[in-house]
Amino acid sequence: MNPYVFEFLGTLILVLFGDGVCAACSLNKSKAQGGGWVVISLAWGLAVMMGVLVAGPVSGAHLNPAVSLGLAIAGKFAWNLVPGYIVAQMLGGFAGAVLVWLFYKDHYKATADQPDTILGTFCTMPAIWNPWRNFLSEFIATCLLVFLILAIGHEGNTFQVGSVMASSGALGAWPVTCVIMALGMSLGGTTGYAMNPARDLSPRCAHAILPIAGKRDSGWNYSWIPVAGPMLGACLAAGIFLLVF
Repeated sequence: MNPYVFEFLGTLILVLFGDGVCAACSLNKSKAQGGGWVVISLAWGLAVMMGVLVAGPVSGAHLNPAVSLGLAIAGKFAWNLVPGYIVAQMLGGFAGAVLVWLFYKDHYKATADQPDTILGTFCTMPAIWNPWRNFLSEFIATCLLVFLILAIGHEGNTFQVGSVMASSGALGAWPVTCVIMALGMSLGGTTGYAMNPARDLSPRCAHAILPIAGKRDSGWNYSWIPVAGPMLGACLAAGIFLLVF
């Protein structure tokens, strides 16, 4: 079983569920319209869980170029696999966004007079435009994400079940799901907590290409922040992990 295929599938599922809840809570005539930030944060956490359950047994379910980079720097992942993982993740994110558009196509038509809302179902944009602070938000949030992923899998983070010792990483997708939910609820209010170029840049490209009625530009002046912030945040997280552990 090819790990690149499973990174593609896992990231597709992540974006399908994640952008799907954004569409459900935002687009006109959706039964979930107005569901709010708590629903979105919970669903994004569960979206990660769904992707991890599919890809985890084969690829390790990075589903995020920043995670692949951070794990490689920390010595937990082979460098020669990083480029292929990133390509698979970016393609999966694009495919997931296209499926959301197909699923909610009638609702996109019903929301044609709200181009900002439509864009927000594909990718992130800041609540307040401040490039330096927006970058810092993505940098800090992703640094926490990658650091916590590394900490969860550390051998010192163990618990006992009967006579068996197991690491918290043995709980599978659930710890990371909790991390995503907590980050969304706590630190997601400034930029929408992309923390993942495959979750943001790939759907942004889909928004630019798809024939969506009434759409605006795809926010390219902001697009570098949800890429550079997460990738650099992951580098710092790996460095801190190596230093403290």
